[in-house]
This record gives sequence, structure tokens and C-alpha cells, in this order.
Amino acid sequence: MLELKNPPKVAVVGAGYWGRNLVRDFRDLGALRLICDSNPAALEAMRARYPGMLFSSDFSEAISDLEIKAVVLATPARDHAAQAFEALSRGLDVFVEKPLALTVDDGRAMVDLAKSKGRIIMVDHLLHRHPAVERLKAMVRAGDLGRIARVMSVRRNFGIVRTDENALWSL
Repeated sequence: MLELKNPPKVAVVGAGYWGRNLVRDFRDLGALRLICDSNPAALEAMRARYPGMLFSSDFSEAISDLEIKAVVLATPARDHAAQAFEALSRGLDVFVEKPLALTVDDGRAMVDLAKSKGRIIMVDHLLHRHPAVERLKAMVRAGDLGRIARVMSVRRNFGIVRTDENALWSL
């Protein structure tokens, strides 16, 4: 387990399907301070798994903790822009599980606000660090595959089907 020296303290917002993995990872890094979820059942599951951690069901309250320097958003995509704007406005760095926003305008406004506040905003997608993707990137960089004319893959498990975001964003 990797643990950082003096990591900035983080609040993970959304402890459901994917958020629980981010909770685990930021805890393992020694950065997790608070877990926030509006779903009482998800929050209780986290309380049982991570005793001694701070918990909140209210986003605004959670990010008002002065020890928190960054917020991790693993919430429904429809909430990303509003939550990121609030966190950035309070001077926090923001990590958003994909998609960053539901519109290009919201995405640009989030990036502009982060720049104006001198804060970091980043978006993540789990396949960036998938072992097969990492290996293919290394092979391409090393020239092991020759000249690449086309890449094709088949995704066999689509996970949760979301109706409030573009299906292409999940790929």
C-alpha cells in the first residue's frame, strides 16, 4: 500500500457504485478525511467499513471543513457542475469521475473558474490505468507493434446503464 507523506486531506462525495473504490484508494493513500453521501444506506455501509472517519450527508457542510483541501466527486453526472463550482469557489481542488460535465459550456466554465482561483480540476476515467491499456500504450511507444493503422476493441461489460449522460462518454 502506497501512503503519501503529508497528503492534502480529501472529501470523497458519493460512496456508491464507483465512489466506494475512490474512498478505499484515498484512504490507502492516507489522504481521506471525510466521506459524504446523501444516501443513508451508503453512508452507513461506509461507517461500518471505516470507523473513525468523518461522515456527512450534506455536500455543502462536508466541504466547509477547513482541513479539507480537495474534493473527489463520484456523484451522478447531473450534479458534477454545481458541486465543482461550489468546491472551486471555496478554494478547493476538484477531482471528478467522468464525465466532467454534461455540457461543453459547463466544462469550460469549470476549467475557467479553476484557473481564476489557481485551483486544480481534473477528470478521471478508470480505463486510463487499466493494465491492458497501459501495456498497449507501452508497446506502441516502444514501436513493438509497428505502424498502427487501426485499433479496435470490444467491451463486453457496460456496467451501470446511465440515462442522463452520453453513452460514448462511458467508453
